[in-house]
Amino acid sequence: MMDASPTVAPGVASNVAPSLAPSLAQRATAECLGTAFLLATVVGSGIMAAKLAGGNGAVALLCNTLPTGAILAVLILAFGPVSGAHFNPVVSVALVLRRELPANVAAVYIVAQILGGILGVLAAHAMFELPLWQLSMTVRSGPGQWFAESVATFGLLLTIFGVSARSPGAIPYAVGLYITAAYWFTASTSFANPAVTIARALSDTYAGIAPAGVAAFIAAQLAGAAIAVPLARWLWR
Repeated sequence: MMDASPTVAPGVASNVAPSLAPSLAQRATAECLGTAFLLATVVGSGIMAAKLAGGNGAVALLCNTLPTGAILAVLILAFGPVSGAHFNPVVSVALVLRRELPANVAAVYIVAQILGGILGVLAAHAMFELPLWQLSMTVRSGPGQWFAESVATFGLLLTIFGVSARSPGAIPYAVGLYITAAYWFTASTSFANPAVTIARALSDTYAGIAPAGVAAFIAAQLAGAAIAVPLARWLWR
């Protein structure tokens, strides 16, 4: 794969001629902006849900879930032709393992994703007039939560690679729907993304995770990815 062209995954087709392909700076900016909007949605909708749900946990979770799934589809459609719309270090690393993304480009993407996630959290706090810099007090820990993160990430990568093998244009909707479902069937509410996990540690709101739980979540996510990558290669040759 040519380094000059955007890495189009998760599965968004690009018809850009090589001479007009986005630069690495443009691609990194797309990754940063996309991850920022994702986190602004996750945290902002969580704040709004907590305000409006009146203590009903199921309603709050539903109000947090639907905007997240919806914005993922929109962001992948918008930024996919530029950067591939990863918005997730696990996706970028998985593509390196599949030899579809150079490692040096993945490193730039990951930095942009983490930075974007933090900016998105700060934007959500600013919109709701909360202190910009916070640390979450929400404890998310234990074997069930860690296993849930492995399952969530495993399923996300299988969704991406499985759908891209046959219907790449459906990836935005498949990813949005998968995350919408995974919010509900995983005990951890499906972070499935190290950049999201780091950023959510900086928000003491409905969507937060205490910093002490971040490393275990990321380790679980990487474990899920480590299983998904070879299995996807075997299933969809």
